[in-house]
Amino acid sequence: QILYLKPPWTLANLLKCYKKHWMAVFGYVVPRNLLSTVECLYKHLCTGKTADSSTAAVLLQESKKLFHAFSSRSDYNGVLPQAYAEVNKLHQTLTEVRGALVLVHIMVVSENAACEKMEAVPPNLQNREEEKKLHLSFHVAQETRHQEIWSVLEGVWNTMNLYSIEIFQKLDTNAITVAAKSSFEEAFLGLQKLLAAVNDIREGISR
Repeated sequence: QILYLKPPWTLANLLKCYKKHWMAVFGYVVPRNLLSTVECLYKHLCTGKTADSSTAAVLLQESKKLFHAFSSRSDYNGVLPQAYAEVNKLHQTLTEVRGALVLVHIMVVSENAACEKMEAVPPNLQNREEEKKLHLSFHVAQETRHQEIWSVLEGVWNTMNLYSIEIFQKLDTNAITVAAKSSFEEAFLGLQKLLAAVNDIREGISR
C-alpha cells in the first residue's frame, strides 16, 4: 500500500525500495545486517561503475546470500530457486575461469623463465646438450607437479565417494542398526572436514 517507488521496477528501483523500506519491512523478514549486501549491490550495479572479475565474484556471492535469506520466507512460485541456480552457475563459471587464467599465467611465466635461461647460453655443442637437459628437467618437474595435484584431487574424490556411499547406505532405514551409528557419525564428521579441505583447495587454485 505504501511504496517508495511504484512498479514496474528496474534493478536500481528495486534496490532503492529495499534500502528505503529495510527497517520497516525487509529487516523483519531477513537478517538486518544484510542491508550491507543490498548497499554493495546498488553501489556496483546501479552507479555505472565497471566491475573487474574480483568484484564480480563478490557481487555474485552477495546475491546468493540475499537469495538464500529470502528463501526461508518463500520460493516465490519457483522464481527464487531458479534465480539462485543461475547466479550460482555464473559464480562457479567465473571461479573456474579465474582459476584457469591464473594457471595459464603461471605456466607462461615458467615457460618464459626457462626459455630465457636457455637463450642466455652460447650456442656451442656442449651448451646445447645442457640446454636440452634443462628443457627436459623443466618438463619433468612440471609433469611431476601435475601428477601431485592430480593425486590430491583424486584422493579428495575417492574419500568423498567412499563417505557418500557409506552415508547413503546408513540412511537406508532397513540397514540402520545401533551398532552402525558410530560409523555414520564418523562419516558425517569426515565429510565436514572434507568440505573445508575442498574449499581450501578451490581458494588456492583461484589464487
